[in-house]
Amino acid sequence: MYDIKKRENNLIADIGIKRFEHSKRVMEVAIKLNKDIDEDLVRTAAILHDCAKYNEKKYLKLYGDKINESDLEFKNVIHSFLGAEVAKKVYNINNEYILDAIRFHTTGRANMTKLDKIIYLADAIESKRNYPGVDQIRKLAENDMDKAILYSLSRNITYLVEKSFLIHPLTIEAYNYLIREHNE
Repeated sequence: MYDIKKRENNLIADIGIKRFEHSKRVMEVAIKLNKDIDEDLVRTAAILHDCAKYNEKKYLKLYGDKINESDLEFKNVIHSFLGAEVAKKVYNINNEYILDAIRFHTTGRANMTKLDKIIYLADAIESKRNYPGVDQIRKLAENDMDKAILYSLSRNITYLVEKSFLIHPLTIEAYNYLIREHNE
C-alpha cells in the first residue's frame, strides 16, 4: 500500500518531525487496536492521518474546492478533511476506506467503519497524549472500542461546550449514533 520509508522525508517536510513522531505513535497504537483489518490499510491511514496538519492555508488554496463550505468554519478539524485530499493528491492514496479514516479522525461520524474507529482512537490515546480522561479511554479501548469512542466524544463535547467552541455536526452525529447503538 503506502511505503512509509520511501515517502518519510516528504511527510516530514510537510508536517515536521514532531508531528511525524506523533503519527508513528498513532500507527503503533492503531496496529495494537486492530483485530481483523489488513495491516497495510491501518498503517497507511495512521501515518497519513495528519498529513495536512500545519499546512491548512497552503492546502486550502490547492484543494479547498473539495471541502464542504460549512466545514471551513471548524478550524481545529479542517486538517482532517484536507488530509483526505492531500493523501489522495500528494500521497497517491485512492482507497476510500483509508481516505475516510483520515477525513473523520477528528470528528468521528455516525456508523464509523472499523478503520475509522481505530484511527480516531489511536490518535486520541497515543502514548504522549496527556489530558483528563485519556487513561479511561485507553482502558475502555482495550475491550470495547465503541465505549472508548463514546467516552472520548462525550469528553470532547463537554470540553467544547465549556470553551464555547463550535461543535462539528459529525461529532454530534457520531455521539448520538453510538448512544442509540448502546441503548438498543
